[in-house]
Amino acid sequence: MRIAVDAMGGDLAPQAPVEGVLAAAKEWPDTQFKLVGKPDVLNPLLGSKPSNVTVVEAEETIEADDEPVRAVRRKTNASMVVAGRLVKEGEADAMISAGNTGALMTVGLLVLGRLKGIERPGLAPILPTVDKLGVLALDLGANMDAKPEHLLQYALMGSLYRQKVHGMAKPRVGLLNVGTEEAKGNELTKAAFDLLKEAPIHFIGNVEARDVLERNCDVLVCDGFAGNILLKGMEGAADTLFGVLKKELTSSWQSKLAAAILRPNFRRVRHMMDPKEHNGAPLLGVNGLVVKSHGSSDAVATKHAIRQARVAIGNGLIAALADEFGGK
Repeated sequence: MRIAVDAMGGDLAPQAPVEGVLAAAKEWPDTQFKLVGKPDVLNPLLGSKPSNVTVVEAEETIEADDEPVRAVRRKTNASMVVAGRLVKEGEADAMISAGNTGALMTVGLLVLGRLKGIERPGLAPILPTVDKLGVLALDLGANMDAKPEHLLQYALMGSLYRQKVHGMAKPRVGLLNVGTEEAKGNELTKAAFDLLKEAPIHFIGNVEARDVLERNCDVLVCDGFAGNILLKGMEGAADTLFGVLKKELTSSWQSKLAAAILRPNFRRVRHMMDPKEHNGAPLLGVNGLVVKSHGSSDAVATKHAIRQARVAIGNGLIAALADEFGGK
């Protein structure tokens, strides 16, 4: 396997991507890693570079506040763009970036191109659930506006992803809505409901956001606007809850004693709900494997994104999607 990593994208770049790749290179020596970025910045961070890590030069960087299309067109030597070209030209099996989401979407569309039959690619991260199996949700931010046909394509791609990558024989597909009744929702969800119930998937109907953590479905379908609000709300709630618990459990000696006894339990809960453990959202629908890492990804999160990419490559995800939607 060959994985290109945008070493200059993300809040903690280049330190976090480099450290994440070094950890991954040690754990998976069968994988070749291509760190894309400025050699004079990256080489000092690599130290005694492992044999399965190389640096690919890219002297430009797409910043968080850059206008996506303009940046991708003008900064042709940006690390994100170069990583995309490596996949396009067959020199890498996947690319990972924690950089500008809009720019990554643009790289997917302009550099790699859409799969035949796909109108709008979608970001599909795994949302944590109490049973640790997670919910694949899409779209969670690639497209703010969607048509019913786009939600149908998300459902088909998400269902196939769960089958191919996670081994689910008959993944349950739910439509994010304000109620479970068929007549609920806006014009988009009502029209999408009619399409999904006729699709060759295991559609279980509308689902509400409050039930997602209980894994009331295996694939959650929504437009990027509602999906991104759901994602950020869940992340914010988890951060706030753990922050409050930490404050309360260190407020007195009695609390500290109780916290010491319960520390293993709290660690298991944090591990289960930590976004880092589920980092890495594939951009489904483009002609190559593109994985979006969270903008604030540290080395641990980067390594988990690499793990996601390895599993997708090993299960032939892109080829399966291409076959499903009529070939490349």
